[in-house]
Amino acid sequence: MKICQWAQYSESERVYHDTEWGVPTFDDQAIFEFICLEGAQAGLNWRLILEKRQAYRDAFSHFDFYQLAAVAEPNIAEIMANHEIVRNRLKVASVFTNAKAAVTLVEQYGSLARAIWQFTDGVPIVNHHQSDADVATATDESRAMSRFLKKRGFKFVGETICYSLMQALGMVNDHVVTCPRYQPCCELADSVKAHTQK
Repeated sequence: MKICQWAQYSESERVYHDTEWGVPTFDDQAIFEFICLEGAQAGLNWRLILEKRQAYRDAFSHFDFYQLAAVAEPNIAEIMANHEIVRNRLKVASVFTNAKAAVTLVEQYGSLARAIWQFTDGVPIVNHHQSDADVATATDESRAMSRFLKKRGFKFVGETICYSLMQALGMVNDHVVTCPRYQPCCELADSVKAHTQK
């Protein structure tokens, strides 16, 4: 059985593919981390972001969005000078903007997970792709999520970024059917469905 083609080129991608991609995630802090990391990836490649992931955690309080939202005036220049992250001022600033927006969503929905997972009715979508070429880059669900997040002040949340977020959070299982991770992620999806139906 062959793993998804995109994960075959580096150790960081392989580990992420084998342990996180497609695994349903409902932890608010983890969800916020992926929102920020997927935004940082815009125009770049995921391998680069994975290799800088610890630097991002160090720079942004391990993505504690309550702590980030409380920062009155973020020192963007200092963050870019002292951490091995992508040095894009708008992307760095967006982490603090998104933190404030995330706090508001939690106040409105009870959790960030509930706000984000509403676009798949709280359960993963299981696809049946024969090859990586079959995998979408955006869907109706990711377009709706993008509109929703933009309206609430989030930055770097276009429809393609939102679809990558859905994949990262296990809202969709896009492992190809020949991948050893496909069936385990299907079983996790079934478990989520069974739990929500109780």
